[in-house]
Amino acid sequence: MHDITNTAKRLNDSLHLPVLVIIEPLLLPRTCILNVLRRELDELDILDMASVQGLDCTSARDVRLVVLSIADKPIDDPSVEDDLAVVVEWCPGAAIAVLSNHDDEPTVQAAMQRGVRGFLSTSLPIEIVIAGLRLVLVGGVYRPLPMAGMNRISAFETSDARGLAPAFLMNEGAGVAIDRSLIGLTPREQQVLAEMELGLPNKLIAAKLNLSESTVKMHIQHIMRKCDAHNRTEAVLRWRGRLPARGRDHDPGAAPMQET
Repeated sequence: MHDITNTAKRLNDSLHLPVLVIIEPLLLPRTCILNVLRRELDELDILDMASVQGLDCTSARDVRLVVLSIADKPIDDPSVEDDLAVVVEWCPGAAIAVLSNHDDEPTVQAAMQRGVRGFLSTSLPIEIVIAGLRLVLVGGVYRPLPMAGMNRISAFETSDARGLAPAFLMNEGAGVAIDRSLIGLTPREQQVLAEMELGLPNKLIAAKLNLSESTVKMHIQHIMRKCDAHNRTEAVLRWRGRLPARGRDHDPGAAPMQET
């Protein structure tokens, strides 16, 4: 009876979590993706389904992101456009990401023009896919860098694929792409900032990244200095391209930083 009560409680708790939906027709890849996402994004309830028709069961849920697998289909394929329309109809408040076997610039641009906020190629390492999903979940836009931009990050150390994900975040107000790698955060600082974007306090960030709280606080201070920000929120917004950079004559050390 005790086990039944605990199971019922867990199910009830999951109904109150924000939802991420993965739509993949093939069972084996869908199951593999599901297992990874449930491990890496445990703050969400991850639902999987074979087609967009399953979205009718999510009408009462807080769906934050729908990941639609389109495999080899072009983004302008009528079936893909129909699926995107169904997602918008059933989950009007959710961001949409597509999982594609292609990563060419015309396909990426066509996806962005259709309101897709995350473009994930099946050629990406899983760490980068997770990083891209996190960016979309906090309001950003993830897409592969155009080939012309890849040379700029080739000299960076790539030991932390999540931190150096080749992505653009779009400034939604001005429609300007901001290459976040140019800010110069270390891989560890980028990990800490990714958790800050989720609103986690220092204690949880420390536990999640296996760091001490004092080390986390030090990283956050460095992040705020490099982002020319006075507090955590401003650092995240500037990193996401929601705030303009300060002028060159501004002295970041002139104003005291708020408690981290």
